[in-house]
Amino acid sequence: MVQNMTILIKNARIIDPAQDWDFLGSLLVQNGVIAALNPESTAADTVIDGRGLVCAPGLVDLHVHLRDPGQTHKEDIASGAAAAAAGGVTTVVAMANTSPVIDCVDALKIGEKARENAAIRVLQAAAVSRGLGTRELADFDALAKNGAAAFSDDGVPFADTNTVEAALQAAMRLDLPLLAHCEDKRLAGDGIINEGEVSRKLGIAGISNQSEALCVQREIDCAKKFAKNAPHGEALPRLHICHVSTKEAVEVIRREKREGAAVTAETAPHYFALCDELLLTQDADYRMNPPLRTKEDVAAIREGLADGTIDCIATDHAPHTPQEKRNFLTAPNGVVGFETSLAAGISYLVDTGVLTLPELIAKMSLNPSRILKASTGTLRISMPADIVIFDEKAKWDVKPENFAGKSRNSAFKGLTLKGKVLYTICDGMIVYSGH
Repeated sequence: MVQNMTILIKNARIIDPAQDWDFLGSLLVQNGVIAALNPESTAADTVIDGRGLVCAPGLVDLHVHLRDPGQTHKEDIASGAAAAAAGGVTTVVAMANTSPVIDCVDALKIGEKARENAAIRVLQAAAVSRGLGTRELADFDALAKNGAAAFSDDGVPFADTNTVEAALQAAMRLDLPLLAHCEDKRLAGDGIINEGEVSRKLGIAGISNQSEALCVQREIDCAKKFAKNAPHGEALPRLHICHVSTKEAVEVIRREKREGAAVTAETAPHYFALCDELLLTQDADYRMNPPLRTKEDVAAIREGLADGTIDCIATDHAPHTPQEKRNFLTAPNGVVGFETSLAAGISYLVDTGVLTLPELIAKMSLNPSRILKASTGTLRISMPADIVIFDEKAKWDVKPENFAGKSRNSAFKGLTLKGKVLYTICDGMIVYSGH
């Protein structure tokens, strides 16, 4: 992906939480890496005038669905990468619930060339179990050897405690993260939206908050068991809780972190911005799993982001066709999120005082990079030149028909957001220009 070219970004607000940078300056990119800060020479193949703009590390999205292989009419690796680039995202981790499931090396290799040729860094998570949600573990060693960046059965919870423990042990041995979809299916039952006033008004089965919180507790308890017994100097479990949506789950994670549990967690923009009242429209573009929750839950998610309980923001980008989303009751769960995530963060977190802009960038770039133990998420000299340049103050209307991806099922459709991506640079190449 690296090209022998020089890019000079002049007079921008440079933010890098990894180095506590937040100042006006210039940045030189050369041969795919960050070459200099405030360089003396201004000669470059491309010069970007950064006056009034923010220059920050490219965003890292730990949780996306690219539908490749098997459902490429919804999205594929190339279109998903283009959509991610349009949102300032330079690294993604694609989930394994494809068709076939990425639960063996042959399946992992199907998208290998497409990932290598993508506009951004596309990492692939492998399934924890054969076929997802079963008690038969995938071959972790072979999958890791062939490039799996993490393990997850996202879309379905782990089958039982024994499966969680076996998966943690295997992932810990390889020093790779285990990404957990926390949902107690017995409590969730046939629910398709949040259990509460809205579900009762609509006469639709709901999903309780406890279905998430109890499963979060189970996974953390398993991780604590292995951390306690891990020999000194050896890797600890790298348990990561996906798409936190409830007040109760935030409280569990906060308490366990204070007591020393080695766990990280993410939420998604729709959980800190939107609530289940939107479901009264019976528009399936507002349906995802976990579902939109109450205003009280939204407030708790924001508080969890502010106090560090929730480490990062991921999109859970999940494309579906308009035909699939037509029927509210039978539509598949999921919303697209690449092209609205940064703007949602600015609009609902920075502008409301929940986070500062550097704190938001840390949640969307530095922290997920650290969870992956990757060299991205920073503008440090000699590191890969993965950069997003955006106008923090620019307002724009969300029109899904203009998205770069294949699908249009956005929960932010019709809203006006603040913060517009103008350039995305990955490995020293300009992969998106919306200027």
